[in-house]
Amino acid sequence: MYAPERQQEILRLARDGGRVDVVSLAEEFQVTAETIRRDLKALDRAGLVRRVHGGAIPAGRLDFEPDLAERESTSADEKDRIARAAVPELPTEGTLILDAGTTVARLAGAIPLEASLTVVTHSLPIAARLADHPGIQLHLVGGRVRHRTRAAVDAWALRAYGEIRADVLFVAANGFSAGQGLTTPDLAEAAVKRAAVAAARRVVLLADSAKHGQEHFARFGAMSEVDLLITDSGLSPEDAAAIERGGTEVVRA
Repeated sequence: MYAPERQQEILRLARDGGRVDVVSLAEEFQVTAETIRRDLKALDRAGLVRRVHGGAIPAGRLDFEPDLAERESTSADEKDRIARAAVPELPTEGTLILDAGTTVARLAGAIPLEASLTVVTHSLPIAARLADHPGIQLHLVGGRVRHRTRAAVDAWALRAYGEIRADVLFVAANGFSAGQGLTTPDLAEAAVKRAAVAAARRVVLLADSAKHGQEHFARFGAMSEVDLLITDSGLSPEDAAAIERGGTEVVRA
């Protein structure tokens, strides 16, 4: 089978199943995983699929959301660098909101033991990580917990964020850009993120560069609402400059 024929079949499988993975495709077509990755790269460049960790989804699937374990392993080195770069942005004996997200969770794990902070979060993994921290007063926001993200959503969470004011919010997004702003696949999660943005004096977005230009179903804010974007060096200087023209400071860790 020639490469264009194989790529056409891969595209059909992606559209039929909603997703394809490298290992299964390599077995099906009896080629190497590297060959499949080249096929997916070609389809991605053509705008026919969007590459995700371990495979691809059809272009246009704005509601696609990987599970927590998959997001944890994606861009791990970049997320660690972003988290380290975010530590100096922690307030001194202040109040912060930690949004649900794997990069934000890495920041939670990097908070110094000597820190004295009030932390509010609707993320179960982040709350569990901080529960034993000696210097943190932890407030866990309640609500319906989404299995895919382990985050509380809906009316209880929205009401809680409507009643507080924090020094800084560290927020996550599935996609960001100067034009499209901040997006995520789920409307309920977007509503909570929007409420958290409104509850904070300063907003810091933690997002790896692979999310730049990605657009998802639910929009929860504009880039102009973000005071600081901390990302990795994969974001080009040109794209960083475009974001900074809108008033957002950019740090490329």
